[in-house]
Amino acid sequence: MPAYKDKKAGTWYASCRYVDWTGKRKQKMKRGFPTKREALEWERDFLQMAIGNPEMTFESFFKVYSSDLKNRIRYNTWQTKENIINTHLMPYFGKKRLSDIKTTDVFAWQNELMKYRSQEGKGYSDTYLKTIHNQLSAILNHAVRHYGLKGNAASNAGSIGKKEASEMQFWTKDEYLKFAFVMMDKPISYYAFEVLYWCGLRLGEMLALTPADFDFTNETLSVNKSYQRIKGEDIITDPKTTKSKRTLTIPSFLCGEIQDYLKQLYGIKPDERMFEITKSYLHHEMNRGSKDAGVKRIRVHDLRHSHVSLLIELGFTPLAIADRVGHESIDITYRYAHLFPSKQSEMANRLDAERNDGGGIPWQGEFLTKKEDGEAK
Repeated sequence: MPAYKDKKAGTWYASCRYVDWTGKRKQKMKRGFPTKREALEWERDFLQMAIGNPEMTFESFFKVYSSDLKNRIRYNTWQTKENIINTHLMPYFGKKRLSDIKTTDVFAWQNELMKYRSQEGKGYSDTYLKTIHNQLSAILNHAVRHYGLKGNAASNAGSIGKKEASEMQFWTKDEYLKFAFVMMDKPISYYAFEVLYWCGLRLGEMLALTPADFDFTNETLSVNKSYQRIKGEDIITDPKTTKSKRTLTIPSFLCGEIQDYLKQLYGIKPDERMFEITKSYLHHEMNRGSKDAGVKRIRVHDLRHSHVSLLIELGFTPLAIADRVGHESIDITYRYAHLFPSKQSEMANRLDAERNDGGGIPWQGEFLTKKEDGEAK
């Protein structure tokens, strides 16, 4: 379709007809382009987005991807995804056509990511590298599944980084108690860490808690939301996964502590947040408490790992632990396999017992002796 000159305004405009995804015929017009070339470029990009076309640029296809998926993903998850894409993908792939992105392009991009070093000399963590690569693969995979792209170059090139952080750490109960003791000088810090350690909550889940979430009569805590601070705004969303919505029974001592804490929050309403602090505040408090208590520094999220390790030590099954912390049991088995006591010796002993009770079937040694005796005869 041609571009047209608006003689009165002295600018160009483009007008085109197209068939949308429902099969309806529509017309689109846009005015105000300084040049004919810019009007034609807009028309080309719009038509490619409207009908979905592998010849469109990565930058343009991201608008299609956003339109398709943005409303299906949690607000804070989308903000994180969008930030990664704009920071790490757009500068390299933005102007490339989808059909022109090759595995060699992905290799070169991956190498740049792995070579990156901050002013302090630190590179991206393995988990972050994996996350960045997954964003590229997800976009290209969407184009393959729904818009006719022939292949996913990111998938073909292979991933980088690791899914699980190798640096996962945890405190023993004694280490945590030393830490908790020195945190008593700041009640809000002390009670926040108590909830994180003894309940195994995610940080966002703890920061979203309100008095209404506690049932002190039945000694339960309802986990039904998560808090994020995004672009200077307090955002309350659903928990991370469907499994994350849960009700857990909490220790009696913790019920008493939380009731004491709520008495200090004069006039707090049932639906108001109990811990109006930031993630950076808690990171700072972890630094302070670890140093004063003389225990190794772990991340705030590692308190959740510490809770799981304590439950494993107490002998609870992966299924029971998964229900408490809002995970799938297979995830608990996989991520914390090294903490579960080995059952291999017990299995071998049980198999030995089964073999011995096998209805008179002889041991291998007895069988060989009888065979030798028979051959001698």
